[in-house]
Amino acid sequence: MSDVWLLRFAILIVGAVLFGAIIYFGQPRKGGQGRRRGSDGSGRVEPRISDQFANGIGGVDDDAEQAELALGDDDAPSASSELGRRPSDDFDKIITVYIAARAGEKLRGPDIVVAAEKAGLAYGHMNVFHRLVEGHPERGPVFSVANIMKPGSFDMASIQELETPAIAFFLTLPAPVSALDAWEMMQPTAERMADLLGGVVLDESRNALSRQRVQGIRDELRAYDRQREAPPLKPERW
Repeated sequence: MSDVWLLRFAILIVGAVLFGAIIYFGQPRKGGQGRRRGSDGSGRVEPRISDQFANGIGGVDDDAEQAELALGDDDAPSASSELGRRPSDDFDKIITVYIAARAGEKLRGPDIVVAAEKAGLAYGHMNVFHRLVEGHPERGPVFSVANIMKPGSFDMASIQELETPAIAFFLTLPAPVSALDAWEMMQPTAERMADLLGGVVLDESRNALSRQRVQGIRDELRAYDRQREAPPLKPERW
């Protein structure tokens, strides 16, 4: 799968335009959070989303449906509103975590809606949930929450029948607040919803989100914030 498709899926989640990716169930993925090493073996890395996911923690459900999101897909969700629409299509880093149902179970649509409301999320653009900056919704989402199953949205007309193995939290940077502040909003929200749903918070590699991984993410985001705040280099004087 090309990086282009993975990046397009990220844009779908944050509500800019409908892009696509294929999420497979089964084989574990290795690699950094939202980053991929160049195929030429160089140190160059690019934004990436997890392109695989298993049903719950215990492994793959034999009849798990292969989910696909594609650019121009006729089944793509239409925007329910502008609430949560990202002001710009530009981004340079993605942080992703999942809430997964336990093995043999599913997350149910009505429960997801109730948990999202209790966690302070707003239903909006692209028919997914968003955390907005209080008093400034026009700044776009701090992070968004989508279904990992096609087409990625939560259709309220059929929410009673919706069942999914997991939902995904996407923090796409730059955000309307600092990267570290955005994470400090997303992590407890994911943990709160996982508690309400009886699920488990997983990292981008589908492992339980550990303290070590949380600290690693915080360090990455501190470095990201420092880099963006660094003053431009002064031109040399001749």
